[in-house]
Amino acid sequence: MSTTEPDAPEPHAAAPAAPDGLLGPADIRELAAALGVRPTKQRGQNFVIDANTVRRIVRTAEVRPDDVVVEIGPGLGSLTLALLEAADRVTAVEIDDVLAGALPATIEARMPARAGRFSLVHSDAMRVEELPGPAPTALVANLPYNVAVPVLLHMLERFPTIERTLVMVQAEVADRLAAAPGSKVYGVPSVKANWYADVKRAGAIGRTVFWPAPNVDSGLVSLVRRTEPVRTTASRAEVFAVVDAAFAQRRKTLRAALAGWAGSAPAAEAALVAAGISPQARGEALTVEEFARIAEARTVESRIAESKGAGA
Repeated sequence: MSTTEPDAPEPHAAAPAAPDGLLGPADIRELAAALGVRPTKQRGQNFVIDANTVRRIVRTAEVRPDDVVVEIGPGLGSLTLALLEAADRVTAVEIDDVLAGALPATIEARMPARAGRFSLVHSDAMRVEELPGPAPTALVANLPYNVAVPVLLHMLERFPTIERTLVMVQAEVADRLAAAPGSKVYGVPSVKANWYADVKRAGAIGRTVFWPAPNVDSGLVSLVRRTEPVRTTASRAEVFAVVDAAFAQRRKTLRAALAGWAGSAPAAEAALVAAGISPQARGEALTVEEFARIAEARTVESRIAESKGAGA
């Protein structure tokens, strides 16, 4: 991921180039120089320069020989090459013009026997609605810090065949995604991710494996898609609307926080009581199933009110 930022320091070159086609610090430096590439803060670009780190990510993701993996933001191809070693196919989604143009040649040069198993989608991941080839079974990515959560949720929603996901994100984001109800960092990302999957922290990543080294630590998050969806008659959009409203004013009780969503505080209280949840509770204490019950209760009440109005 990159283009112009002259103040980015040179990649750390302590480790030797990987002998198996993977990219080491010297390889990253040469590729970046040849392309005139400098990581940009605008796109949250930090290239992984350590082959051992990408191997670890692939192992932790439990990538199988029959997996069709989608990768977001492949950059210069560090993780892409490691994924190609382990998976059946890899499709990479890259928004940057220069990087998207260069990646196929890097794959061909460093892993020619697997190049036919690689596809590139030159696009913003938030706009991707379909992918070439077989449906993806896994998502593995080093996600840009500034768009990590919306990209992750978009991919999980748009591609229900993705069974397993492992993403590297800012440590703070990792904590939020994997947080349980009652935690101080439990919030919108936690609930929405849990709508799709069982979520857990899967390790920490230091700063020195990146170029440029970020000012924050990174973490791995594992998401395994639920074998059974959340049981509710409410739609995903209806449930997410409750979640957004509850955490927009997270210090308020749900009766107050959901007043705008429900139309009034009494209407919010009625929906909460119908869902079996205390109006004095706060959003940070609720599971995704409880948010679904609130959405469902409000939907039922609205339909009853509409039917009474129609019959009047």
